[in-house]
Amino acid sequence: MIIGLIVLLVLLWALGLVTSYTAGGLIHILLVVAVIMLVVSLVSGRRL
Repeated sequence: MIIGLIVLLVLLWALGLVTSYTAGGLIHILLVVAVIMLVVSLVSGRRL
């Protein structure tokens, strides 16, 4: 479940970089949230 959310956030971030549409810092916030979720998942000992 958490991996699916991480993948979704990274895909949305990448889509925002490829397209000309930018929503301020929202696109980069999505990447930061995805990375934080991945780190928390790894630290808590959950298996990927």
